Amino acid sequence: MALFEITADSLIEVSQASFADLKIKERGDLQRLLRTQIDVLGDDLYVLAEEFGDWEESSRRIDLLALDKEANLVVIELKRTKDGGHMDLQAIRYASMISTMTFDRAVEIHAAFLEQMNQPGAEAESRILEFLDWETKDEGSFAEDVRILLVSEDFGKELTTAVLWLRDREIDIRCLRLRPYKHGEKIFMDVQQIIPLPEAVEYQVQVREKEQQERRSKTDKHTTYLRFWTQLVALARAEGMNHGKRKPTAYHYLASSTGTSGITLNHVIVKDSAAVDVYIDFRDQAKNKHVFDQMNAQKAEIEGRFGGELIWERLENKRACRIKHLITGLGGVSSPDTAWPAVQNAMIEAMSRLEKAIKPALEGLKV
Repeated sequence: MALFEITADSLIEVSQASFADLKIKERGDLQRLLRTQIDVLGDDLYVLAEEFGDWEESSRRIDLLALDKEANLVVIELKRTKDGGHMDLQAIRYASMISTMTFDRAVEIHAAFLEQMNQPGAEAESRILEFLDWETKDEGSFAEDVRILLVSEDFGKELTTAVLWLRDREIDIRCLRLRPYKHGEKIFMDVQQIIPLPEAVEYQVQVREKEQQERRSKTDKHTTYLRFWTQLVALARAEGMNHGKRKPTAYHYLASSTGTSGITLNHVIVKDSAAVDVYIDFRDQAKNKHVFDQMNAQKAEIEGRFGGELIWERLENKRACRIKHLITGLGGVSSPDTAWPAVQNAMIEAMSRLEKAIKPALEGLKV
């Protein structure tokens, strides 16, 4: 498909080029640029490592290793060729070799990557947790699956046939085409996901999420979370609260919208205690702190409406901010099932007060 520049009098074709002719290299150019601008690939990813190959009896390396928001590992294989070569076979090998990676190991390799990029390796764990929106590490939910992104100038029929066959067998492998163009002295790049077609992605993601949910439910911990939230949602529904409209999850938190994008209300349950909180995350640290400061300026009024003190966490070294109320003395998710109703009712009552307390403050926010 041709690319055109629109002028006042005509459509001027922009010439398609090739990375080879433009002398654009895989590692020195494409990989170098993508490692810090991975969002160009159109997915919410976080790069863990570059040229990762820490395994025995093999000199092969993963071009880029990333995480997605579901804590799945993502193998990104880059080629500047017009047929993709045998990148599908390479990526499958890499995916199998990292499939048993633990959270702690991911922190180690990310620390090395940060130091390579002249950034503090000591922040590796906190950065990963922040990207995943996790309070603490959760080995049971980490790297439950490995996804593959094949990124090339184009793909041959042999490769695309193999990718489609793998997708039919529930392997999450995708093809993204990077097509270069040259117009005068300027070089452009068109990025398109060609397998699967974008129109089909949402449906396929929903199917995969359902399957992942079913797999998680097979573990004791996730089954426990699911049972706890199912009971709480039923109680919240009876009280006419927003959380009563939520679908129970298998995680340690249950979120609900405040009506303001970037600010959520969360029920949080851990082993021995519970909490309710207001979570502020617009994916922009400066904006998060600005909004938090506006709410903190109304601290007395908010706590007055809530009927007690709240814990105000600006979280200086993290992107997000939080305002929370701890529910103590009643136990947590590890308590016997018979003790759960007391915890759940306390959470619902506290959430009702918290929601009413922050509502006036949200209406006057300057975002």
